[in-house]
Formats: sequence, structure tokens, C-alpha cells
Amino acid sequence: MSDSRQFSHDDVQVLGRELLSGGFLKVYRYRLKHRLFRGGWSPELSRELVVRHGASCLLPYDPVRDELVLVEQFRVGALGSPRSPWLLELVAGIHDDDCTPEGVAMREAREEAGLEVTDLLPICEFQASPGGMAEHVYLYCGRVDTTHAGGIHGLADEGEDIRVHVYSREEAYGMLQRGELDNAPVIIGIQWLMLNIDRVRDAWLGEAR
Repeated sequence: MSDSRQFSHDDVQVLGRELLSGGFLKVYRYRLKHRLFRGGWSPELSRELVVRHGASCLLPYDPVRDELVLVEQFRVGALGSPRSPWLLELVAGIHDDDCTPEGVAMREAREEAGLEVTDLLPICEFQASPGGMAEHVYLYCGRVDTTHAGGIHGLADEGEDIRVHVYSREEAYGMLQRGELDNAPVIIGIQWLMLNIDRVRDAWLGEAR
């Protein structure tokens, strides 16, 4: 299917960029103009943009035990959440120069959950919050063995304090349907598993099903 979008990068004029903050997250102020659907160009706009490296997220799934793994950790962005600033999430990590997106997903499974990934299926790629953040996310489902999964994990020198939870697939579906999972990657990942479970189990179990 061809891309039906009318405009591309060529239809944006960046007039200036100013670094506002250079910490863990870089924040820039852009001055720009872009083409309009009704014709012509927008007036000059000022927009702040948070810039961070791309990320890989992984839904660990054990097709033999029909279980999946979620990790729980504190998130400063959820301080205003009506439920809790500790979120149930997918395994995730930021990209660096030494690793592919797939490699980051497998590395983070070891660091955050003590799991070895033996196979990967791509789910999708998406922009995390394009209204104000430049972050491209790669989402995967990874085959794992949950027999001994659990405990506290993470790298102390990165300030990580991560609790591992193992759920049956049906338990996870129920949590999603009750609204207990409240961040985009975990919602997308479990919805994808709901839609693709037969294909996943055929690929990883084959005749053993």
C-alpha cells in the first residue's frame, strides 16, 4: 500500500534551533514553518522538542508455559498518575552506538529481568510522543523460558530497581481489559499478542502444540 500522506520533510523550513537543556534529555526550541493543507505556508512557529535516543521494548513470552513477563519500576513521568508512579511495563532500553535495536532488546531482557531471549518477532515501530518528543521505538516479542523468572533486577549504577512479574497470558489479557496497564508499549504489545497468538505459537512450537 502506498503512503497517502501529502507532505514530507521537504515541506518544512527550519529557521533556527536553540538548545535549552543538555541533560539526560536534551530540549531544543525550534523556529519553523510548514506547508498547509489549504495551501501556502504556516506563520513562523516556536516549538519545544525533547530529544532522546531511540528505544527497544520487548514483550517476553514463554509459549510452552503460556506466560509472559512484565517489569515494575518507578517512573518520574508517572508522578501525576491517579494510580501509582510505579508502572508495569515491557522490558525496555535506550539505543547506543554499539548495538542494533534487536540486540538492545535482548540485552535489556538479561539486565532487567534475568531472561535469555532465544527468538524475536518484530511487532512494530512507532513515534513515542511526536507532539513534543523525538523518540523512535522498536517493539518486539521475545521467546523466553519463565520457569525461574522473578526477583529484583536492574543495574545499580543506572539507578534501576526492577521487580519482575510473571503472568499467564489470560491474566495479562484481563489486566489490559480492566485498564490496569497504563503505558503505550505494554498496551500495544499485549494487544498484538491477542491478535497474533496463533501465529506466535505456530512459529515457536510448531508440531509440539
